[in-house]
Amino acid sequence: MFEQTFKNIDDILFKDSGADSELDYIGQTSWVMFLRYLDELELDKADSAELEGNTYSYILDEKFRWGAWAMPKGSDGKLDHHTALTGADLVTFVDTELFPYLASFKQKADTPQSIEYKIGEIFSELKNKIQSGYGLREILNLADALPFRSHKDKHELSHLYESKIKNMGNAGRNGGQYYTPRPLIRAMIEVTNPVIGEKVYDGAVGSAGFLCESYDYMLEKMEKNVDNLQTLQKNTFYGKEKKNLAYVIGIMNMILHGIETPNITHTNTLAESLSSIQEKDRFHVILANPPFGGKERKEVQQNFDIKTGETAFLFLQHFIKSLKAGGRAAIVIKNTFLSNTDNASVALRKHLLESCNLHTVLDMPSGTFLGAGVKTVVLFFQKGEPTKKTWFYQLDAGRNMGKTNPLNDKDLAEFVKLQKTMPESEQSWMLNIADIDESSYDLSVKNPNVPEEAPLRSPLEILDEMEVLDKETKEILDVVRGLI
Repeated sequence: MFEQTFKNIDDILFKDSGADSELDYIGQTSWVMFLRYLDELELDKADSAELEGNTYSYILDEKFRWGAWAMPKGSDGKLDHHTALTGADLVTFVDTELFPYLASFKQKADTPQSIEYKIGEIFSELKNKIQSGYGLREILNLADALPFRSHKDKHELSHLYESKIKNMGNAGRNGGQYYTPRPLIRAMIEVTNPVIGEKVYDGAVGSAGFLCESYDYMLEKMEKNVDNLQTLQKNTFYGKEKKNLAYVIGIMNMILHGIETPNITHTNTLAESLSSIQEKDRFHVILANPPFGGKERKEVQQNFDIKTGETAFLFLQHFIKSLKAGGRAAIVIKNTFLSNTDNASVALRKHLLESCNLHTVLDMPSGTFLGAGVKTVVLFFQKGEPTKKTWFYQLDAGRNMGKTNPLNDKDLAEFVKLQKTMPESEQSWMLNIADIDESSYDLSVKNPNVPEEAPLRSPLEILDEMEVLDKETKEILDVVRGLI
């Protein structure tokens, strides 16, 4: 039911002249689903208040609640076609009344962490792109039929939403920046092992894949009690996101995973000065895949001790500064970070090795990130002590990665297992940091344990062997002829 509903919504959006890409599809689906979710949330809270003998104060005015404009129903529980808006009237209401009203919550809200503020942020950033009011009416009808109340329903919806995010990433363009393969995220979480009571942060949150997977991981492992559940909901996961659509997708993804008011801030993380980060702003665990290849303006670079236009290198400085002493991080970055010879790269490697224990480097195969066309590594480090030894693991999935052969959990199982003891093998080795060149701090991936291939022979050696083989062949033929 759920999957077919999503497909039907995509079909309607495909036919609409206002939505022309996977990015548009998920953006438009997100605002509709968010309002559908909000309606169920309010109904749940109203029911709970009534059971306790209290009256619930609704967030939205009655005119703007789902049951008034999207799905007014008659006494039979079915859509009342006499009062339900459709066609141009529906689009006009959404564009000129609904969205402006919801956007105004950003100014009314008491705190950025409230659901009211999230409503205002979402509808300040998104625009309705569905031009056909008849198409929008169909989408509203489909969304209304989706059950949102049970944990099982939300769990299934969250998986479908993740599939849409993945499709958006596979579609290319700038969609890929929002999607990190979930098996890689899960392996990074296994190694960093966040536990209840710790704060987890992603400063380039995108679709919030790291935070959602961390939530699932911690929920499964922790003792289930009211205090722990409250802590997990409200005081554990934090993120920042610059891009409008990614911000909305990230919030929706976390909501569907069960986090009612996500602590995601809509801001340019890199605009924050390193010197302004205080102990209260720091985190126990940082998991991220910052955008690579981007270029930041000179005024943004001024916020950093090591100035560079490479976005990912600025993020790495931000993450090191944002870790608590003893805090753990797992960061995806281009593999060229390990060997670039420019001053910023050398200085950043030196800073990382001197301020943190870079205990593990996971070298990922080409094709891990669909459409990105770059080789990446994952840096695992702990803040507080300098690096003495670094364990490298070179992942070999035994196949070419691609859309039809994406990364899976089994591919990373050996890495996760071996990382605990860091043995040497044909795919792994230990680098003694005291042995590296201090003028370059080069950490290139050079596996010393790969069996050496036989050296190529010179042309003269090949000709000599051919001559010997010809002679042997002639002798054998002479013997055969003598027997005939």
